Amino acid sequence: MFPAKPTSRSILFTATIFFLLIFTIYVTANEDPTVETDNEGVDSDLQELIAIDEQGGGGGEEQQQGDQQKEAEVLSKAQRIVLELNSDNARRVIDQNEFVLILGYAPWCARSAELMPQFAEAANKLKDLGSPVLMAKLDAERYPKVASTLGIKGFPTLLLFVNGTSQVYTGGFSGEDIVIWARKKTGLPVIRISSSVEAEDFQKKYHLFVLGLFDKFEGHDYEEFIKAATTDNEIQFVEVSSSSVAKILFPNINATDHFIGIVKSEPEKYIAYGGIFEKDTILQFLEYNKFPLVTILTELNSARVYSSPFKLQVIVFADSDDFKNLIQPLQEVARKFISKIMFVYIDIADENQAKPFLTLLGIEDSENTVVSAFDSRMSSKYLLESNPTPSNMEEFCSRLLHGTLSPYFKSQPIPDNVSIILLTVN
Repeated sequence: MFPAKPTSRSILFTATIFFLLIFTIYVTANEDPTVETDNEGVDSDLQELIAIDEQGGGGGEEQQQGDQQKEAEVLSKAQRIVLELNSDNARRVIDQNEFVLILGYAPWCARSAELMPQFAEAANKLKDLGSPVLMAKLDAERYPKVASTLGIKGFPTLLLFVNGTSQVYTGGFSGEDIVIWARKKTGLPVIRISSSVEAEDFQKKYHLFVLGLFDKFEGHDYEEFIKAATTDNEIQFVEVSSSSVAKILFPNINATDHFIGIVKSEPEKYIAYGGIFEKDTILQFLEYNKFPLVTILTELNSARVYSSPFKLQVIVFADSDDFKNLIQPLQEVARKFISKIMFVYIDIADENQAKPFLTLLGIEDSENTVVSAFDSRMSSKYLLESNPTPSNMEEFCSRLLHGTLSPYFKSQPIPDNVSIILLTVN
């Protein structure tokens, strides 16, 4: 379930960083059981339900027109695929279909507006793949009684009904994430690839996946691979038995059998697994390696970032233009702390994402570059007063990792230098 997030003002009263991280994601949505109406038309235009932010900056007029045309095509197709639920048909649709993925939303909810285009994209992809999942949506504000009956308590909420029984959605928030999760939950945890053509086609569709190479699809190692694929909710798993086909997906593979590796569309693209073939250790490897070197925080991936297993998270706050110059040296530093420190970027102008953290640090009005890091084991803050050069950042992160930094307190004055790096340990 994905309740709407609170405003930054409400987050400022959070007593601890833990609650700050949690409540930045979630807020309870109000429901009024008296506003339900059943006498209006069922098939309202999907374009009216999907709120596309046309006020955002960036890109020229031609680019914006091209994006809007592409979005219109996706929405037009989704309008014919996604079923509109109401008081009369909701229960019947769930009872008469084996798999029904329902999006409960509210027209005024910002998170609903962001998720709906992704839901439409997923509906199109699942349809093209021949998936048995029926995609449906419910205006939970218009039909609060139906929403309450189905278990929709916040906005937006995704629920998968399997033979009438609901499962809470636990996947990612992009269209690709929804497709992967839905396919895994309906019987397809792994895609088998047998030819070079299939491998090349697969590469075009997935930017993050796990490769398993086995000469035979049987035995203990293979079974643990399948268990991991079934348990994981976010990453597409693919299996091959040919080393030549495997090299298309993972070019620098050296093994000819019993190999697992993760592939990402990032500078650190290929990472081989070197542990034992046990489900839990495979999943742990994925948890620490599925993120890019520097993760750009958005409304859609915030829950995944905040729930990551990393104890240390270095968070960079910077203007989007300044970040373009900072990203490469930051990636170089991050590469040296893989699986130890998670690096995250937040646009310093983002009121909802950045301001709660900056206010907690006592620098809510800062316009300079700020980098913060949170450690779930402690409650201390640290400040680096030198410029964010690769060598300074590497030394600072190393000392952070080894616990040799002196605490910085919020009441202390912030140095008036152009680029400030704050490392805060939760």
